[in-house]
Amino acid sequence: MSRVRTVALVVSALACLSWPRPEPPSAAAPRRQRAAHAAQAASPTVVAVRARIARYATALTPREQSDLAAVIVRESARHGVPVDLVIAVMHVESRFHAFARSDKGALGLMQVMPATGAEIAAGAGVDWHGPRTLFDPEQNVRLGVAYLAWLERRFDDLPAVLAAYNAGPGAVASRLRQGRPLPAQYARDVLTIYGARRPGS
Repeated sequence: MSRVRTVALVVSALACLSWPRPEPPSAAAPRRQRAAHAAQAASPTVVAVRARIARYATALTPREQSDLAAVIVRESARHGVPVDLVIAVMHVESRFHAFARSDKGALGLMQVMPATGAEIAAGAGVDWHGPRTLFDPEQNVRLGVAYLAWLERRFDDLPAVLAAYNAGPGAVASRLRQGRPLPAQYARDVLTIYGARRPGS
């Protein structure tokens, strides 16, 4: 039997096989996603965060501000970091401007350094595409909140956590080992805003 005829028979046999086909997406799936999004956007906490963000020049559209509020609430819950603490850090760091850039190179809403972002991206489930990733509001919040949570586990003291967020964990750990006082101004600024937002304060 010629090679050409053999190939033709194989192709014909393969064509007769019933290959499994992926199930088409349910028509109800987009509706469920929209309903879930609407329910989350309407939660009192998200509404309150959205109202606060809207007072600032965020460089985001109203819809993006709503999405940002939902991400803040979601990531705070995921990592066990109080929403008001995330808001306070973001307020001090960038005044909620999505494209803020510091003199030292920190970027975005939570002013994450690119090297820090690259280091924690995998653990936070964020696809890292270089420093520009930090100008995506959702990814910036995911990285910033994950970093705060990591610092809380490492230092277990809120002023030290905040000092480390601002000055770097290595510098704070070194000061603690040497018994030297930690830089206090940044932590004081964040805690002033955080305290003003907490119930009973």
